[in-house]
Amino acid sequence: MPLLQLSDRDVVRIAGEDAHKLLNDTLTCRFDAGLEGAGRWFALLSPQGKVQVEGLVSEAEGAFWFDLDGGLVPEFLKRMKLYRLRAKVEIEHLPSRAVLWSDGEIPAVEGAIVYRDSRAEGLGQRAIVPREDADRLAPPTGEELAYHIARVGAGVAEYGADFGVNEVFPHDIGMDFLGGVDFKKGCYIGQEVVSRMQHRGTARRRPVLVSGVPEGAAAGAPVMVGEREAGTIGGEVDGHAVAILRLDRVTGELATVGGLPVELSLPAWAPYRFGDMPVEG
Repeated sequence: MPLLQLSDRDVVRIAGEDAHKLLNDTLTCRFDAGLEGAGRWFALLSPQGKVQVEGLVSEAEGAFWFDLDGGLVPEFLKRMKLYRLRAKVEIEHLPSRAVLWSDGEIPAVEGAIVYRDSRAEGLGQRAIVPREDADRLAPPTGEELAYHIARVGAGVAEYGADFGVNEVFPHDIGMDFLGGVDFKKGCYIGQEVVSRMQHRGTARRRPVLVSGVPEGAAAGAPVMVGEREAGTIGGEVDGHAVAILRLDRVTGELATVGGLPVELSLPAWAPYRFGDMPVEG
């Protein structure tokens, strides 16, 4: 059971008597009692409904703890402080904390915030711990292969490896099926666009597993089905990748990346099918 420090992840803590309302009114997921011990997928959207920031959030010690790509932290802090207005909320970046991941159990560490990755089965357990403890238990290497094999195998796309800022809607990466979007809690930033996609069934792009990806194929390489481009792959991991594809363009013809044949399959959690019209979450 590997224990890894996810060196590209960073930590933000949000607390205060108005924190719950602020987060519920700005981010896509539901903030309820189920957050304790769970890492729930969240996104901060543009008013047009595109993902600006995404990551995991958990609740512990009277605060909300955000585990996200370090490159997204400045924008997340900027936007949340802007939306805070006069609310009684503390928003702080914690560079003194690091994120550990294990496909089994996280070792006991004093002061650790431990939570399971609830996006999909097989994504293990994570912990926010003091950085000195993380460096002692799992020195950062910058190569978290075991984690990315599990993530890609589960069909879960992440910022950086698989898409950039303002490139995808939550539906494109399956957030509506994996607990990252709540359609009943009311308004949040970008909610109108996302709800319209949900209720009109206009989501056409979905995560798809690609096997046999040619070595050296870059993220963003097109997936061709016959003569038509269906979408693009994310980062290649051990010959596999998560692609974001138009389902209606996957019709049984040969799929290729870089002119070489690949195999397309659906994540275990997916209720959609190739060639289908969009499926409601």
